Amino acid sequence: IPVLQIVKESQQQHGLRHGDFQRYRGYCSRRLRRLRKTLNFKMGNRHKFTGKKVTEEILSDNRYLLLILMDAERAWSYAMQLKQEANTEPRKRFHLLSRLRKAVKHAEELERLCESNRVDAKTKLEAQAYMAYLTGMLRFEHQEWKAAMEAFNKCKTIYEKLANAFTEEQAVLYNQRVEEISPNIRYCAYNIGDQSAMNELMQMRLRSGGTEGLLAEKLEALITQTRAKQAATMSEVEWRGRTVPVKIDKVRIFLLGLADNEAAIVQAENEETRERLFESLLSECRDAIQAVREDLKPDQKQREHSLESDSGKVSNIQYLHSYLTYIKLSTAIKRNESMAKSLQKALLQQQRSEEDGKRTPRPQDLIRLYDIILQNLVELTQLPGLEEDKNFQKEIGLKTLVYKAYRCFFIAQSYVLVKKWSEALVLYERVLKYASEVQSGAGAFTNSLKELPDVQDLITQVNAEKYSLQAAAILDANDNHETESPSQVKDGKPLSERFETFCLDPSLVSKQVSLVHFPPGFQPIPCKPLFFDLALNHVAFPPLEDKVEQKAKSGLTGYIKGIFGFKS
Repeated sequence: IPVLQIVKESQQQHGLRHGDFQRYRGYCSRRLRRLRKTLNFKMGNRHKFTGKKVTEEILSDNRYLLLILMDAERAWSYAMQLKQEANTEPRKRFHLLSRLRKAVKHAEELERLCESNRVDAKTKLEAQAYMAYLTGMLRFEHQEWKAAMEAFNKCKTIYEKLANAFTEEQAVLYNQRVEEISPNIRYCAYNIGDQSAMNELMQMRLRSGGTEGLLAEKLEALITQTRAKQAATMSEVEWRGRTVPVKIDKVRIFLLGLADNEAAIVQAENEETRERLFESLLSECRDAIQAVREDLKPDQKQREHSLESDSGKVSNIQYLHSYLTYIKLSTAIKRNESMAKSLQKALLQQQRSEEDGKRTPRPQDLIRLYDIILQNLVELTQLPGLEEDKNFQKEIGLKTLVYKAYRCFFIAQSYVLVKKWSEALVLYERVLKYASEVQSGAGAFTNSLKELPDVQDLITQVNAEKYSLQAAAILDANDNHETESPSQVKDGKPLSERFETFCLDPSLVSKQVSLVHFPPGFQPIPCKPLFFDLALNHVAFPPLEDKVEQKAKSGLTGYIKGIFGFKS
């Protein structure tokens, strides 16, 4: 069985890509249960446990070896989970060591079974390397440096031989494991007494973008310990012509490692490593500032009771606090400037990124970074003890002009994208104004401005952008005079009112389709007519005199006949 390949694939697919050891442990338990059920190798039933061991006699299937391997992986993953929890609960370290011993025990059993004639040579070597790796980790935790280094060296030797014996595709996995354990070997060598291993560890930390696993915390602790030994000889620091005593150990350690950290940032091979080192330096600086703040509170109370002879002079502890704040703000500016440079490179490669389907950066992202930089520069001018330093204030003023020029440039770029030509042109002129002010006032501050972006390059770029902007504005003005094609017309009418006109309307395929006006609007209609009978006043009725006379002639006889019902 390919032991290392099975282990690596299982770890990457089930949680270890994100450092989730608990999830990986659950996967190992489930896979063990499936293997036992498939092989009918159950440990008793639900009422009684009956232990079974894998022996050479029943070794007819390679899945029996997988049983032992998953047992070892489950114990190892539980140990790594406990290691994460042991930072806050130290008692869990004993359980951690117990699980590591259990993992080594299963690895020894796997190595013993692989000595059988039924197992091929490659599996035997991989089992030996796996057992040596777990043994080295256990000795590493016990701080038995010599035994740990021997085990790691044995593991490294086996994997190097395997890498040379197979194809390049298969050798990649073995070489990755060799790179993983190399920092552990160097760390063990340093603890045994090899002082040169420290420099190699620092270089490994720089190249790989940070160590992982058991070595991560120990290497950071080792660096701090080494600096703490050197800090015993450090008593004061000089900044801007004033010497300040340093009595706080945390501040001494930070100031001693400042130059190494800055050199590591410069030598970083990629953006990810540089960003991580910036964050680490800022974190250490914040811790040092917090330690100074705690000493600053009683110092301020003493100054309230006793005024110093120099009324405008700040105390030593306050000046040290200003120095550390200056380092923090300067580092933040450098970090944001580094991020801005990477974004500018991405902007230049924008067309290729669009083809790849990735999100492309925008000028607005750079504007935000330069806003933060300008805010940091404002905070620098307000540091206690530097208000009267004319050179410092002028230097910060020139840096502010440089970053304002770049900020204006990218604001202009954002206006160009939305075709606001006049606003962009005004901002380009403002960029040239800022750049000329920097060049006129940078006589005595040439050295301090070397680390800043080059203003001359910006002037050249702005002049080129102005010409292209003017050309684009002229072309855009010509386009506006042309008749607008009906396919681009959007008059807001519903579909029922523009059947005769072709118009591309994206809203027709959305959830809010404009088909008709609803509810419909009111329309004028004729009212119901009113009838006035005026003709009656002009009607001439027929004469009725003849009928009236006939009734009069009938007399009494007719009346009597009418009473008795006799009709003529």
